[in-house]
Amino acid sequence: MSLKETPIIIPQSMRAWVLFGPDDVRLVSKPVPRPGPAEVLVRIGAAAICGTDLEVLRHGRPGSIDGELPFGRGHVIGHEYAGTIAAVGPDVDEVQVGARVAVEIHAGCGRCQRCREGMYTSCLNYGSRRKGHCANGFTTDGGFAEYAVNHINTVYPIPDAMPFEEATLAVTAGTALYGLDVLGGLVAGATLLVIGPGPIGLMAVACGHALGAEVILAGTRPRRLELGRALGARHAVAVREQSLPAEVERITDGAGVDLVMECSGAPTALHEAVHAVKRGGRVCLAAFPHEAVLFDAAHVARNNIYLYGIRGEGNRAVGRAVALMAQGKISGAPLITHRLSLDALPVALETAEKRIGDAVKVVVVP
Repeated sequence: MSLKETPIIIPQSMRAWVLFGPDDVRLVSKPVPRPGPAEVLVRIGAAAICGTDLEVLRHGRPGSIDGELPFGRGHVIGHEYAGTIAAVGPDVDEVQVGARVAVEIHAGCGRCQRCREGMYTSCLNYGSRRKGHCANGFTTDGGFAEYAVNHINTVYPIPDAMPFEEATLAVTAGTALYGLDVLGGLVAGATLLVIGPGPIGLMAVACGHALGAEVILAGTRPRRLELGRALGARHAVAVREQSLPAEVERITDGAGVDLVMECSGAPTALHEAVHAVKRGGRVCLAAFPHEAVLFDAAHVARNNIYLYGIRGEGNRAVGRAVALMAQGKISGAPLITHRLSLDALPVALETAEKRIGDAVKVVVVP
């Protein structure tokens, strides 16, 4: 019997962090879930904290369970995780027990217009369990636990040499790659401006560089800009000290950039993006601003500038992220600044939210 075929002993119960109310997440004992048709059970090896986890923790959104907020519904948060296949559903033969996998969040419902078009992160039945929608950590139980059930479409085998901690960044990289997809795909030779050196922005730098773009990174935090340079940004613009459109104009000899990934959600970022991109260029919005933003719509129309919005890691981009990571062309390791135990999740959440110790990516391990 091979290692991949060796049965894994599954306990009856597990530790899991359940969302009882706003800012009220508690460690409880829950039954270990069992996979059904087209599902697998993942024994979680590591889970990373995303800014969206903090939104769900505090506001409920974008979590939604049958049209209601996830508070008080036994919901387990956390959506960026990796682990080992511990069991498979009755019809699953795509992966074996023992396989090491990274996961993506969204499976969608598989039946609406958007899912049938491959846009499952924009599923028209978002949150409807009756319709079969699942997005782990948002509408179905997530990864701040010892086990989680995933749809077979959301798991990607990873090499034995890839640590689970690094594999948690596959979703972050997948989001960046999905943004590059909607901007036109292969970016060899293009100039790419990334605004916001958070985890998605930094991964956009790494992915853009790996795909052959000349990358400019803009942000406010010096250490993040320095990290962006290490990941492949040729230029770094400190926006508190310099006008971003003017600096981009200087760097590009007046041409502007071909593509922009806006990953900050800052109130002025979209306005600056459309004035930094060249005529006929493309801008992708990957962040969620907390308020309505103003931008120069007349400039967009006069200059034939295209605006796109993305949600999460669509179009199977996590699979491409895993491939780039396996080939050593991108890595999530430089973004991981803090590692804590699953039991210390409240400390980990606070560390991520307050950026304690200049935190970039915080990972918890069961």
